[in-house]
Amino acid sequence: MLFLFAGLLLIGCQTEVKKDYVTFSGKITNKNSDSIVLSKKGFKRVIPVNEDGTFSDTLKVDTDFYTFYDGGEYTGLYLKNGYDLHMTLDTEQFDETIAYTGEGADNNNYLAEEARMKEKLLDFDIDEMDAAGLDAKLTSVADELNAYLDKQTTLDTMVVNDAKKGIEGTVKSYKGYLGDLIALRTNLPKGSPSPTFSNYENHAGGTTSLEELKGKYVYIDVWATWCGPCKAEIPHLKQVEADYHDKNIEFVSVSIDRPKDHDKWIAMVTDKELGGVQLFADNNWESKFVKDYYIKGIPRFILIDPDGNIISPNAPRPSNPELRTMLDEMI
Repeated sequence: MLFLFAGLLLIGCQTEVKKDYVTFSGKITNKNSDSIVLSKKGFKRVIPVNEDGTFSDTLKVDTDFYTFYDGGEYTGLYLKNGYDLHMTLDTEQFDETIAYTGEGADNNNYLAEEARMKEKLLDFDIDEMDAAGLDAKLTSVADELNAYLDKQTTLDTMVVNDAKKGIEGTVKSYKGYLGDLIALRTNLPKGSPSPTFSNYENHAGGTTSLEELKGKYVYIDVWATWCGPCKAEIPHLKQVEADYHDKNIEFVSVSIDRPKDHDKWIAMVTDKELGGVQLFADNNWESKFVKDYYIKGIPRFILIDPDGNIISPNAPRPSNPELRTMLDEMI
């Protein structure tokens, strides 16, 4: 019995007790805030940052991906209980300087490096690129990202699977967005006849067609009442309208709200005293005019000349000084 008891004590001393929580610490150079925030759906943790930029906390988590926010920028984290993870970064070069040590470092250093690679590989010019060239370039990007992933031998399966899906999703997203820009340049070049719309409901009464606006430059804002970035442009659009009110230009806003939100459109135009020509598209996203201009995200701005020809199918926003430069050169 004495030997059995001694053996059990020895086994107990040699058995490592696995932590059921994460220890997360770090040092932020040139800190943006007195706290950082870790979050995901249904979870949020605010961690104080000391004067010298250091922080430390323990927390129980679900094994998952989390967002790290330092008051200025965001990055992704992968956490699971048992980690003892230490992070360092300099906000002057946020993405470039993120690094991890300790338990959990492999997975998180991969996430940081993958983000840096994506930023570098996806920073390319499409001005001289056609659709086939874009496909070839994005295939090359995907191949390089996947090759880097395949070299990693210590990553959790969850991280690997998410990375594969992320690479596929990123390439698909860029192909759609950049492909539309190439299609705009190819199929709707400057000087070509603009797609048109007919008999759109006018907030002021009756209907309006694009054809009726010939003889003037037309600056079209495609927007919706639910679109935050669209609403953020309203004050800038109002100012541009005011500054060019005596010029040969018509400012037209086309709402692609759904029919069920028609009354919201009526109310917002009235309440915010929106100027210009306020129109309601005939079939929201499915409107022919919207499809003809390859509009899959809003706000979108379009500039048309007095003859009804395209000046820019993707014109600068009202908040962009380049718009005034364009208008001053034309009008």
